[in-house]
Amino acid sequence: MTVISTHQQHVLPTYGRFPIILERGQGTRVWDDAGRSYLDFCTGIAVCSLGHCHPRLVEAICGQAGRLLHVSNLYHTTLQGELAEEINNHAICLPGKVFFSNSGAEANDGLIKSARRFGHRRTQADGSPRYEVITFQASFHGRTLGAMSATGQAKIQEGFDPLLPGFRYLPFNDIEALEAGIRPETAAILLEPIQGEGGVHPATPAFLRAVAALCRKHDLLLLLDEVQTGFGRCGELMAWRVLAPELQPDGVSWAKGMGGGVPIGAFWLSDRAVDADGTALSSLMGPGSHGSTYGGNPLVCAAALAVLREIRERDLCANVRRQELRIRKLIESWKLPVIREVRGMGLLLGVAIDPALVAVEDGKTPALTISGKLLEAGLLAPPAGPHAIRLLPPLNVSDAEVDEALAILRRVLSA
Repeated sequence: MTVISTHQQHVLPTYGRFPIILERGQGTRVWDDAGRSYLDFCTGIAVCSLGHCHPRLVEAICGQAGRLLHVSNLYHTTLQGELAEEINNHAICLPGKVFFSNSGAEANDGLIKSARRFGHRRTQADGSPRYEVITFQASFHGRTLGAMSATGQAKIQEGFDPLLPGFRYLPFNDIEALEAGIRPETAAILLEPIQGEGGVHPATPAFLRAVAALCRKHDLLLLLDEVQTGFGRCGELMAWRVLAPELQPDGVSWAKGMGGGVPIGAFWLSDRAVDADGTALSSLMGPGSHGSTYGGNPLVCAAALAVLREIRERDLCANVRRQELRIRKLIESWKLPVIREVRGMGLLLGVAIDPALVAVEDGKTPALTISGKLLEAGLLAPPAGPHAIRLLPPLNVSDAEVDEALAILRRVLSA
């Protein structure tokens, strides 16, 4: 029985998988079971920040596996505190506290629960709780029931009603619609600095600033989903600092690139006071309000510490910014009619395609058709919606690897 047929017989068919079997990886390359190599500009969908099998990450995982893999969160561990301190002091740089989960969807569920808890503390004028979280059309916040309910894409939600109530989806980057959309029951606004799954669409600085101002005006929580954008992917440790560096969010979620490949997520809540008594927002999520059996165990914290310190100490954000400029300049120089634009920031870039110029394969979108052709040519680059290709290389990708990947992209799109 082949690997693919074993999957078909025993694994739920929840993914549309490409027909290759990956066996190993090193740096920016992976190899399939036939020994063929591919440049990996997918990196687990922005997960493998340092590429594959980075020595510092491998050493951290192996060393910790020989000391202590897991204990309950009923007890203190050194590494969880160190990881939270690294995030607070060097990444978010604002007073607050961190909860560790296993994924981005779980982290966003934590933000949603925090908004509900806030709405019970800061009620409507008649004393009833506020509960609504405003999100945006084409957003993506995960596939748990709560995170899926927060996601502004009908195709993600189809067949799973009734969804969790308390969400509304407004047009992204539309300040007037947002101003008109706030209601007495609204407790928070949740958004991605860049809508990755929705096609790589950045929030405008003006929109982000308007969101922050409306949150202050209406006593709402400003919640940022940095699951795909955070920890260097967009050229700064936090993506919102590229767009509107003065923002001070109330909550932030992360996952993907923070662990370099191990399953870890987190959300942060500000220590700011939410009432006249000086009650900290972060204190509203007290004992018994939230939990995770595996969240923040010693193994994943050791891995994430190695990743985040490598990003910071090697100033990989500088390489991200430099490579973004190189990629944009090279793609622009091609002047290919099939390319409409390059969207995004840093190394979260979407190459938008003119669908009228793509001969699509049966049942596939233009983006999925092109991703398949890139795979055949030796480049892993996933779709972002139906009409864009994402470029998500490691943050330490080299000039030569970028040039090689773009040569493949140009060849495929020219055809």
